[in-house]
Amino acid sequence: MTRKTNTRQLRAIGHKLNPVVTIAGNGLSESVQLELERALEDHELIKIKLAVGSREARDEVIEQMLKDSGAELVQRIGNTALILRHSAKPDPKKSNLLRMLG
Repeated sequence: MTRKTNTRQLRAIGHKLNPVVTIAGNGLSESVQLELERALEDHELIKIKLAVGSREARDEVIEQMLKDSGAELVQRIGNTALILRHSAKPDPKKSNLLRMLG
């Protein structure tokens, strides 16, 4: 969280977001990973819905997703995770950080 944003600000932004990626029972398929990559590049801060079963399974999927994408977990509540990965050249029209923080 390098751009002068703290966890409280990120959670406040995330509260207003809808999930842009849903990960179902089959976990991190190639198409889900591609969509996750696109969403992180466009929006930087995204909410993900996890429908993969037990808490342990969700934790494993989140851990693998963060490792593969280079993102960081901001918050996890139940079946929803809020993750962040700063973009090198964010689009002001798409980036949730730039749009919501002004």
